[in-house]
Amino acid sequence: MIERQLQIVFLVTSLEYGGRQTQLVRIGTQLKTLGWNITVVSMRPAQAFTEEFTSTGIPVISLGMGQGIPDPRAVWMLAKLLRQWQPHILHSHLFHANLLARVTRLLVRIRVLISTAGNIKEGRRWREMAYRLTDPLCDLTTNVSQAATEQYIQVGAVPADKIFCVPNSIDPQCFFPNPVAREHLRHELNLEGRFVWLAIGRFEQQKDYPTLLQAFAQVLGQFPETLLLIVGKGSLKNEIEALTEELGLRENGRLLEIRNDIPDLMNAADAYVMSSAWEGMPGVLLEASAVGLPIVATDVGGNREVVLNEQSGFLVPCQNPTALAKAMQRVIELPEAERQRMGNVGRTHVVTNYNLTAGVKKWDKLYRELLEPKR
Repeated sequence: MIERQLQIVFLVTSLEYGGRQTQLVRIGTQLKTLGWNITVVSMRPAQAFTEEFTSTGIPVISLGMGQGIPDPRAVWMLAKLLRQWQPHILHSHLFHANLLARVTRLLVRIRVLISTAGNIKEGRRWREMAYRLTDPLCDLTTNVSQAATEQYIQVGAVPADKIFCVPNSIDPQCFFPNPVAREHLRHELNLEGRFVWLAIGRFEQQKDYPTLLQAFAQVLGQFPETLLLIVGKGSLKNEIEALTEELGLRENGRLLEIRNDIPDLMNAADAYVMSSAWEGMPGVLLEASAVGLPIVATDVGGNREVVLNEQSGFLVPCQNPTALAKAMQRVIELPEAERQRMGNVGRTHVVTNYNLTAGVKKWDKLYRELLEPKR
């Protein structure tokens, strides 16, 4: 008897612009080319990435849940879908989806259940305890950096023998140094003759944009022609806009909406900066490194695994505007050839260690190893 095509259901809390969702698109579409049958289920109505999935033949289904409103009907809805599809693997991503998948396993047979946490912390202490209490209901938990994996073990969220690090990955054919794109976009955005810093990420507490803006205000005292581009959206956007005005940064600090030309925008920049208070393994650091940008970032989570301190960039303590400003000034003062050398080191590092092709193969191997005892 020939077994049907291997099927994975990806369950995610939401489909919106974020690092975990971006990884889900990259990994899911590549796994489909390896012969996996993929379906994506979002707990909340999808706000992004549906076209990327459906254009490659991956259906997207929403459970229709509202934000911040627990709905026990989601358990029954998911259980009904899983009974119908009978997937070989249910792979959940982010805290709420991880809990929903585990509880649903009490109602329906699931051959293999994998939970992926995408950060070094996903909220308050009770969430870590919820992970530990429901751990017997899943086969494996993964996290995106070695630092985050070790943290989950240390706080008791997951037993050491049931967690595995599968880092984020990037496609170096999409993110690479592109002088033509750089020249075009710098002209379009009127960036010529300016040193341009770029930051990309949601306007939320984790990204700590107040620290970045305070640091940038210090940088402008020494380098008044420097620009800062921040790309993102989120619940704190109004507060960030107000702080930009308060610090007198409106002329040099530009807040941009979500864009679909991130590789070109990274090429248009001269350096990348991240001020996060905590992280897992930010995909944007991988992308910026692949483009060849020197990086200044806070030394949190898996950032140290991406940014080679003093080699491809500089790491500084979090929530310290002065330290961040000094590192930014240090990059600006470097000769262009030295910044390019740092960028080359960063690109070599991420292409060697975080290549999408290798990442997909790692997931494929892991899925098959977990399935083998259940056949």
